[in-house]
Amino acid sequence: MSTITAQDVKKLRDTTGAGMMDCKKALTESNGDFDAAVDYLRKKGAKVAELRAGRDANEGVVYILTSSANNFGIMVQVGCETDFVAKNESFIEFVKSIATLALDNKIKTTEELLASDLNGVSVTERINEKVGSIGENISIQSYHAIEGTYIATYNHNFRAGVMVALNMDGNDTVAGIGKDLAMQIAAMKPVAIDETSVSQEQKDREKAIARDKAAAEGKPENILDKIAEGALTKFYKEFTLLNQDYIKDTKKTIAQVLKETNADLKVTSFVRTELGTK
Repeated sequence: MSTITAQDVKKLRDTTGAGMMDCKKALTESNGDFDAAVDYLRKKGAKVAELRAGRDANEGVVYILTSSANNFGIMVQVGCETDFVAKNESFIEFVKSIATLALDNKIKTTEELLASDLNGVSVTERINEKVGSIGENISIQSYHAIEGTYIATYNHNFRAGVMVALNMDGNDTVAGIGKDLAMQIAAMKPVAIDETSVSQEQKDREKAIARDKAAAEGKPENILDKIAEGALTKFYKEFTLLNQDYIKDTKKTIAQVLKETNADLKVTSFVRTELGTK
């Protein structure tokens, strides 16, 4: 039987992120063979991950990073089961390592991210290791990548995040309005930039809901379509970014604020996420 030293345990812990006792047991079971101990922990993590896969992972961390030129950004939401784990510094660092990998490689999809190499093994395997060491279900709940001339971001306490792409370089004025827009999106939850970017499916659904509600209230058949169109106009006002009132000055819409800032300034895309959502 090989002697297991504290240095051996620390090395394994630094490599895998597993707890001290788990690392000691892995080395003991592997007769001091470091690589075998790593495999032992990975197998344990995969087994625990399988057992806990059906459990909710609605806590966690939302992490955002942008390139040095601010023209590419990523936002990853890694879920766990408890707020206690979500606030743990080692868990936050783990999420940061995934986000950094995604940014450095300009990864576009969740599938690509999970298959990417993180210090010698795939992200999926690293997540399984973390599941094994923590004992909670951990998973990538959502992942977004966005490109634009300038990417503005807002991260609310690692619990909700926004990235918004603008069509102009980020001088102080553009960067300032970009930050305001990101905070607006976080608070007001628009689903599209304007009415032209709302899907036909969404439009039909909103009109159908309004029409059915009006009919249930006994409104005449001949005005139901007009009521439905009015409801859709209200939907645009509340849930499309450019038509929303600016939260810093409700006398203006976002469209007016952009025009006053620069007539050529446009939002080209945005993404928003929060814990517990995809």
